[in-house]
Amino acid sequence: MSQARICIVFHSGYGHTLRMAQAVAEGANAELVPIDADGNLPTGAWERLAAADAIIFGSPTYMGGPSWQFKKFADASSKAWFTQAWKDKLFAGFTNNATMNGDKLSTLHYFFTLAMQHSGLWVGTGMMPSNAKSAQRNDINYVGSSSGAMATTPSDASPAEMLPGDLETARQFGARVAQAAARLQRG
Repeated sequence: MSQARICIVFHSGYGHTLRMAQAVAEGANAELVPIDADGNLPTGAWERLAAADAIIFGSPTYMGGPSWQFKKFADASSKAWFTQAWKDKLFAGFTNNATMNGDKLSTLHYFFTLAMQHSGLWVGTGMMPSNAKSAQRNDINYVGSSSGAMATTPSDASPAEMLPGDLETARQFGARVAQAAARLQRG
């Protein structure tokens, strides 16, 4: 049996979400499908998404939701929705913004709703939050999400300054999606 095919369709405004997508891809052995600044996918992307066993959504959280570029992709996915072309695929999602809460959960809920409209199956982080008194900001899942991977990067930090703990959370999250896809393939 071949390895599950996983695509990460994402938009990154300033490079932070790209860095997170790369970490998720490392864990999932996934291919990146970037949404450009105009909200468009690269040539052949719709075909790659159709062939994928799992689709992972990614976007920064802007003003309490995903970027408009990601929303343009979501609206364009209505053609696949109409034919239920993505039915029973695995879906997951991740986001990043500058504040600890920053309404990131609203972005993950948007992704979850989109996945459910496509009759998909959702994969959460499967991680306990790092919430003991001894927890440090660089611990795995310090931001504490069950729904999908979250990262918090200060507004004046470059993508290179993203915390290794947040990126490791993203990598482990990607590995979980890959494991779930492999189990689903085995039946």
